[in-house]
Amino acid sequence: MFLSGSNVTSVAREVEFDGGRHSRAKLGFIPMSTDLAAEGDFADMAPEGVGVHITRLKSEDYTTNETLARHIDTMAEAAARLQPDVKPDVISYSCTSGSIVNGEQRVMDEIRKGAPYTQPMTLVTGVIDALRELGANKLVVGTPYLDEINTAEAEYLLEKGFDVLDIQGLNISNGIEMGRVTPAYWKKFALEIDQPEADVIFLSCVGIRALEVVEEIEEVTGKPVITSNQAQMWSCLRRAGIYDELEGFGQIFKCRGSFET
Repeated sequence: MFLSGSNVTSVAREVEFDGGRHSRAKLGFIPMSTDLAAEGDFADMAPEGVGVHITRLKSEDYTTNETLARHIDTMAEAAARLQPDVKPDVISYSCTSGSIVNGEQRVMDEIRKGAPYTQPMTLVTGVIDALRELGANKLVVGTPYLDEINTAEAEYLLEKGFDVLDIQGLNISNGIEMGRVTPAYWKKFALEIDQPEADVIFLSCVGIRALEVVEEIEEVTGKPVITSNQAQMWSCLRRAGIYDELEGFGQIFKCRGSFET
């Protein structure tokens, strides 16, 4: 029994250590402060032994090319906050449109400034990885964005060598509202924009709840569906050397990944 005024003396023990809870890999993500979907999606997709570390990028709840361009100003600082002691294997900027507006290389350079030990990534890099892995050529794209952002995204996809058969947005500028669009609506929207000659349906934006209906859409259309969060997680896992074939998140997780890291 401990008595007031006594000193504690612990018995010497042989303590047992292992690789920790997340010994297989650790992934870092930098979503917008207004995002309502990413953290839940990442948690759902993370395999056993893989840690997900998140820090928020201060952002305005009004999504335009102008406001997205400001994300770069604090990218390095955000990357530096992502568990520097455990050193995530990969750190990804989790904004599709922001990756395009700011430029992949510029974003990755800023992440390296804050976290020089990691593999830097952007969300749209993961999307391109996934589309190429699936052998996609012709796309239909659904987004929640304003058309100024849709135009920038269409130009980017063309530059990457894809044919954009159609890109349609919901013209929502508010990030909170993007996260409140129902999964059932994303399924309906995807089926509306699909075209017979499209190889892949791409539902773009980290803050939307499309992951929940990916396999339902694939079952109806018979073709792969890519969402921003799903493609980003798949690419980050493969870059970290994790090749699990996850169930419930679309055809892409049956693919090992053949891109260069």
